[in-house]
Amino acid sequence: MRFRIDTAIFRSAIEIASHATTVSPLTPILENILIDAQFQRLVLIGNNLEIAVECAITEGVDIESEGKFTISSRFITSYLALVQEKEIIVEQENDGSLRFQTKTSATKYKWVPADKFPVIPQTNVINSATILSGDLKRAIEKTIFSTADGAIRPMLAGVYLQVNEKETIFASTDSFRLSEFRVLSGGKSATNISIIIPEKTALELARIINDENTPITLGIGENQLLVQYNHIRLSSRLLSGKFPDYVWFFPTEYNTKAVMLRTECVNAIKQVNLLARNNSSNMCARFHHNGQIEFTSGDTELGNSMIMIPASVEWQEEIIKFNANYMLEALGVMREDHISIEFRSPLTPIILHGVASEEKKYSYRHLIMPLKI
Repeated sequence: MRFRIDTAIFRSAIEIASHATTVSPLTPILENILIDAQFQRLVLIGNNLEIAVECAITEGVDIESEGKFTISSRFITSYLALVQEKEIIVEQENDGSLRFQTKTSATKYKWVPADKFPVIPQTNVINSATILSGDLKRAIEKTIFSTADGAIRPMLAGVYLQVNEKETIFASTDSFRLSEFRVLSGGKSATNISIIIPEKTALELARIINDENTPITLGIGENQLLVQYNHIRLSSRLLSGKFPDYVWFFPTEYNTKAVMLRTECVNAIKQVNLLARNNSSNMCARFHHNGQIEFTSGDTELGNSMIMIPASVEWQEEIIKFNANYMLEALGVMREDHISIEFRSPLTPIILHGVASEEKKYSYRHLIMPLKI
């Protein structure tokens, strides 16, 4: 086996395939990448038995003779990061080593036979949907942090995806908070789709895809997902079970509402949390009709903190208690200048969403369960 390849293209493909590799003392082959030199293309595959990523190269490569092998992902990634030459020649040698040659260097490294590499399960696609890469990336960013610990709540350890004729809906919850992101007319599917994508799969998708309007095809099989994006294919299992009918968790009426600058709210919470984190990051917010919100840490072993910020407060004056980290994570994925905090009473869910978004195509809201005062 021998091929010539553009270094930048090779480096990019290796990086993509390495997303599906893992270090496993019991199965060391899972740390390797399978490189398959075919007649007119080079295929690179990573497979950790939960996720498999296949990246095909058809440009910038010249296959002189076919063959396949596996090689350490850690080595090949580190090696390519240091190569300065534009082109690399890769050749299998009879002594069981792989030779990497450039105009100014030559490196030999041991390869492992391809037959030891795990086979990617075939996905029998029953249904499929199409969504734009930018929409998918944005949706994962706004929901992934709310997923549950898989060891405690396996069914909630992922991002829920629903595609219907009107919109594409993403949601996640760990029972203490809930994120929902809607894309109007964001996807296309022959029939309605409802699946739960594992957290790790969603994270890898977000790392691989770009934020442009590139169509992505999601092939749905029996507990299997096949994602096709440009020259990349990602295979993964899906979480089994039914996602909660969460829409009823969002209140339809509110007794207190406040609108404020997002940056001022974030800075205030961060400042008070310097002391509140000594009390599990639990803090209070008091809503005043005089146009202010007062954030307080309460007394801790190291002291206390209070800060006031301007806000437009409507309806009842009230005080709520919440986890500062939960609030900061939600505010961190919002992009609007102004945000709204709404709730019915101190013991009912707190709802956050952006105000006056210019992007009518998207809708995002986040729910946080309050703490007892």
